[in-house]
Amino acid sequence: MLIKIDDLLGPEIFALLQEHLDDMAIHSPPESVHALDIDALRQPEITFWSAWREDELVGCGAMKELDATQAEIKSMRTIYKAKRTGVGSALLKHILEEARLRGYKRVSLETGSMDAFRPAREMYARFGFTECPPFADYQPDPHSTFMTLQLSG
Repeated sequence: MLIKIDDLLGPEIFALLQEHLDDMAIHSPPESVHALDIDALRQPEITFWSAWREDELVGCGAMKELDATQAEIKSMRTIYKAKRTGVGSALLKHILEEARLRGYKRVSLETGSMDAFRPAREMYARFGFTECPPFADYQPDPHSTFMTLQLSG
């Protein structure tokens, strides 16, 4: 699998991100959807990666710098036919390695609290993320689970 920084210009990326937004709308009330659209992902404080198997886009993920010591994981998505094949874990490992290289001390994220998001929460927990209070500009929300990971050294 090739994981690379993506310019968010390809039609495959656009389609995957639209699928991501559509899926969030199905499983979360509008006020609890925190997924970013393609324009928001093009902000300078966000790095966006795509994951490819041969010529097929299989997933994506992003990291947003919150400040010099902490970042947020955004837009983690695996295509349906590649779910449970290690794409999400490979992307998360890649993003966490980059966070360490950049010197971040903490990486946090927001995901849904509903059952549809259980596999994501379980994956994050396998990497050492634990539940935490809302961070950055988030407010308490019964439809959200906030998680954080303290990075060592």
